[in-house]
Amino acid sequence: MIKAGIVGGTGYTGVELLRILLVHPQVQVSVVTSRSDAGQRVDHIYPSLRGYTEVVFTSPDVQQLSTCDVVFFATPNGTAMTMAADLLKNGVKVIDLSADFRIKDVQEWQKWYGMEHASPELIASAVYGLPEINREQIKQASLIACPGCYPTAVQLGFLPLLENAAVDSSQLIADVKSGVSGAGRKAELASLMSEAGESFKAYAVAGHRHLPEIRQGLANIVGQPVGLTFVPHLTPMIRGIHATLYARLSKSIDLQSLYQQRYQHEAFVDVLPAGSHADTRNVRGSNRCQIAVHQPQGGDTVVILSVIDNLVKGASGQAVQAMNLLFDLPETVGLQQVALYP
Repeated sequence: MIKAGIVGGTGYTGVELLRILLVHPQVQVSVVTSRSDAGQRVDHIYPSLRGYTEVVFTSPDVQQLSTCDVVFFATPNGTAMTMAADLLKNGVKVIDLSADFRIKDVQEWQKWYGMEHASPELIASAVYGLPEINREQIKQASLIACPGCYPTAVQLGFLPLLENAAVDSSQLIADVKSGVSGAGRKAELASLMSEAGESFKAYAVAGHRHLPEIRQGLANIVGQPVGLTFVPHLTPMIRGIHATLYARLSKSIDLQSLYQQRYQHEAFVDVLPAGSHADTRNVRGSNRCQIAVHQPQGGDTVVILSVIDNLVKGASGQAVQAMNLLFDLPETVGLQQVALYP
């Protein structure tokens, strides 16, 4: 059995990790930390987990976490980078769901996240945890930087086009919508449902901190910088990411076949039949990304619809997918949840 620890077990991604890992047949969750709830049983704070765990929340402690085989950081940005080095020295695999190790340029990271990086020496060795691109690197990793939710939907949507040089990579547009859980489990006025409900808005149009991560990922695919306009939106739903992606075709190509062939062996990417419209409700609670391909009026603009659950394929499910690869398990183990309906 894989002994797993979770740092930050009271946020949405932490609880989602618990939901997945507590029924994973090859995992024992042995440590769950929370400074605010230390000393209390996990299932007392989250009764949905009653009968699945008797673990008690503890304060983060490197010595205790070092008894684990793998430690997940489901923490705000800036936490994992203060503990990862010690855990790695003790032979623990680290999977970070925050942004601490995603961006390779330290100065760029510090610019967008507004703090000094505590472990810049680890960034070069961190493997970006998007399995559909970095599967083999993940298998050999010690430190995995899980992608953000917006970057996951956008990169999976654009990937086949860029790999095949089918579009002009200097004029990409990502128009992306997120549910309120993407803001995390905190008391923030803008994300209260009474504020976000019955409303729909764009935000961070001048620049969102996921922008450099997406640009980095897309540039790695094409081997040169890309031109990307990324506009996030907040929608009055709890879970879900819907990315509407636009690009100008640079050659004639069968787009439906291109996507079907690229993802035919990917367990968690589902290319919908031609003419379909991807819907966030059809991936809610699952680790799947569903993609629909369109070429309006047969013109030279391609429109890709890419949907995920931001807490699963956009965070905790993807982290478990990476863990499965890391420990040489079938990629789908523990992740076969069917999407919730309705």
